[in-house]
Amino acid sequence: MTRTNKRWQDLAVWQKIAVIILGTAQFMLLGTALWDIRQRSPEEINGSKELWTVLSFINFIGPVSYFLFGIKRQSGQTALFCCTPKARAGSS
Repeated sequence: MTRTNKRWQDLAVWQKIAVIILGTAQFMLLGTALWDIRQRSPEEINGSKELWTVLSFINFIGPVSYFLFGIKRQSGQTALFCCTPKARAGSS
């Protein structure tokens, strides 16, 4: 089976929409992860900030990994509720 490279105009409308949605999601994840890394102190991050900054540029996997494994959590906190400054301030 040969793989052919498709150009943008060769894609169906639903494929173009999917590419736009997934691309937007990737850039939003990347931007949010980079912002969060910059806002947190090194003590709040597992590993170095530089390492997580570089890893965040790996499509989807990097930012998701940062939010799941890169943020230190206090006991009882889950990944979904600890990532905002309000949640961190209110947890003391």
